[in-house]
Amino acid sequence: MNHPAPPPHRPLPAAFVDALAARFGARMSVAQAVRAHHGRDESPFDPQLPDAVVFAHTADDVRDVVLLCARHDVPLIPYGVGSSLEGHLLAVHGGVSLDLSEMNRVLSIDADDLTATVEPGLTRRALNDALRDTGLFFPIDPGADASIGGMTATRASGTNAVRYGTMRENVLGLTAVLADGRVVKTGTRARKSSAGYDLTRLFVGSEGTLGVITEITLRLHPLPEAVSAAVCAFPSMSAAARTVIETIQIGVPIARVEFVDALAVRAINRNAQLGLAEAPTLFFEFHGTESGVREQAQQVEALAEQNGGQGFEWATRPEDRTRLWSARHHAYFSMLQLKPGCRAVTTDVCVPISQLAACVEETEADLNASSLPCPIVGHVGDGNFHVAILVDPAKPEELAEAEALNDRIVERALRMGGTCTGEHGVGLHKMRFLAAEHGENAVDAMRAIKRALDPRNLMNPGKIFTIDA
Repeated sequence: MNHPAPPPHRPLPAAFVDALAARFGARMSVAQAVRAHHGRDESPFDPQLPDAVVFAHTADDVRDVVLLCARHDVPLIPYGVGSSLEGHLLAVHGGVSLDLSEMNRVLSIDADDLTATVEPGLTRRALNDALRDTGLFFPIDPGADASIGGMTATRASGTNAVRYGTMRENVLGLTAVLADGRVVKTGTRARKSSAGYDLTRLFVGSEGTLGVITEITLRLHPLPEAVSAAVCAFPSMSAAARTVIETIQIGVPIARVEFVDALAVRAINRNAQLGLAEAPTLFFEFHGTESGVREQAQQVEALAEQNGGQGFEWATRPEDRTRLWSARHHAYFSMLQLKPGCRAVTTDVCVPISQLAACVEETEADLNASSLPCPIVGHVGDGNFHVAILVDPAKPEELAEAEALNDRIVERALRMGGTCTGEHGVGLHKMRFLAAEHGENAVDAMRAIKRALDPRNLMNPGKIFTIDA
């Protein structure tokens, strides 16, 4: 997918390159292959390569890169594992990609206070591996094995958000390096504070545009006593959506409820050999005590039956649950295999739960009228769903059709009181919807914050909104 032509950028100053090489040696690269790896993500956009890549190992490394970039007026793009769907990592102004993947330590685990402090390159799976013997876990689980830094920067969520919240609720504090090299620490390990502006939440979702996050303190949760999962097929997408709405509205504390349409089920079956009926389907998971889980499951099964759900199948063994949720987490890559060589233009709308059925039903009509394969998945327990519009990147007419579909889906969500992005972030792809969602005055207020903290527009420039020179 072509994006607007990037503004011209000058080559890196020779003195800057020399300073990077002197400080970082082999951990700085201008090799084409390394730059190409860091100049693309999972978005539909064409690659935009940085001019250099630096691999940071410590917070001091980060600060030194930031100071050098400030001294030489060079843009800086933080990089985790490259799983962005919205173009966050593309170097639209050139500059340096700062790879944080080697900053992957668990700095501390405090089981008494249910917190962990980690570096930004640690992935969510690695964190939960480190928590394995503590009786605790970190619940936020986007489809990719994303880095905690990237999840924080995009305010990510996942299948557990309906029960445990998003990164916004689960980051207690963080450390960030600002554009001028100052180090800012936000928040504490206390569960609440009314001391001044909430800088933690300002940085959670800032997409690398305000500073580079070097440390994150997270809220942990006790592992539930009992866990049960189930799958149920429905006669229509709206019937599945009604089941979700009723489940939430009567107060069932469900841990996960995921929607996949018939086309997504076909993709998952091919990739994971699950053998599910090719119909709109809900995946459920229940956490709690043995009796509590049993009661929750009975309530939801009854609601599903009232809405035409059939074949409420249980996955009670841990290995069966793991297989089920692994298939769901890999659904995006399974869907890409429906059209070999394709890219996905991915929607990320989220609507109030009362509007979910109407939004899904109207969206289904749009997709049925499209010539493109458009499987749907979603964390529908909080009103969030994704359409993966599969396009041939060599066919501009398919890209245009996909973007027109995306526009209609977003406009519908905004009309229903929702958002253009529930969890992926704005990046490049959702930028054009920001003013429609928040209003020009609110976007101008965001720009004012950006200018105050990054007056030379060096921190991941060209993302979320544009800044006039």
